[in-house]
Amino acid sequence: MTSVLIETGARLRADPAAGKTAPAVTATLEDGHVRVGAGSFAWAADLPLSLGGTNAAPSPTAYLLGALAACGVAFINDTLAPEFGVTVRGVTAVARCKTDIGGLLAIENSIPDLTDIEIEITVDTDDPASKSDPMFAAWQARCPIYLALRNPNAVALRTATTNG
Repeated sequence: MTSVLIETGARLRADPAAGKTAPAVTATLEDGHVRVGAGSFAWAADLPLSLGGTNAAPSPTAYLLGALAACGVAFINDTLAPEFGVTVRGVTAVARCKTDIGGLLAIENSIPDLTDIEIEITVDTDDPASKSDPMFAAWQARCPIYLALRNPNAVALRTATTNG
């Protein structure tokens, strides 16, 4: 494990409350396009032409699947492989789902839900499964994106309108 991971683990064992965070992402309509920001990072989102968008940026669904796939690659490479002593030459993750865009347009017998969400993670390593399998089990038990999708979560919704 890298020294930063060791130091972080020691700090959080001594003070578990130090690991509590509350990430937030803001999306704003800017010149007819969605601008998304989190801290010092900014990116765009859009809908396909068939749903009224301009198809100028990835869709929210692509970002959701991207978050799952990115957690597959980053969490394994940066955190779990060092923790479990797995030598990694490369990591690839593909996240998929099925959807019916008719549900977004209120087409009868169509639902807007994302279904059949899945992820395939491939690690390029010479290490035996006896080392990589516990790493994959840890990913499944600890990846926050996977857990948020797998386990039902209450989502608070607040709406407002402004005049002006």
